[in-house]
Amino acid sequence: MLNQVIIAGRLTKDPQIRELENGKKETIITVAVPRSYKNAEGTYDTDFITCVLWNGIATTTTEYCKTGDIVGIKGRLQKENHGNLRVIAEKVSFLSSKREEN
Repeated sequence: MLNQVIIAGRLTKDPQIRELENGKKETIITVAVPRSYKNAEGTYDTDFITCVLWNGIATTTTEYCKTGDIVGIKGRLQKENHGNLRVIAEKVSFLSSKREEN
């Protein structure tokens, strides 16, 4: 069996890191991923995908990424208590950054 997800999209806001009581670091980000086809109105819909980053990945992403940056995420799906799915990131690739342009 396999539970693996790969997405690429833009960050909807600046990543914020928080340290939990057990010492682990966590960042929760939302990635906007446009669909590859147009809807009935002739526009592209966008999916907003919640991703959880832990420890080193969380720290690095918070340091180097800002709103609008494009990231690639490889991870797995996990069901939350209230039924929503989220991606638990195993790897984050920085595909573009506004810092490169400045």
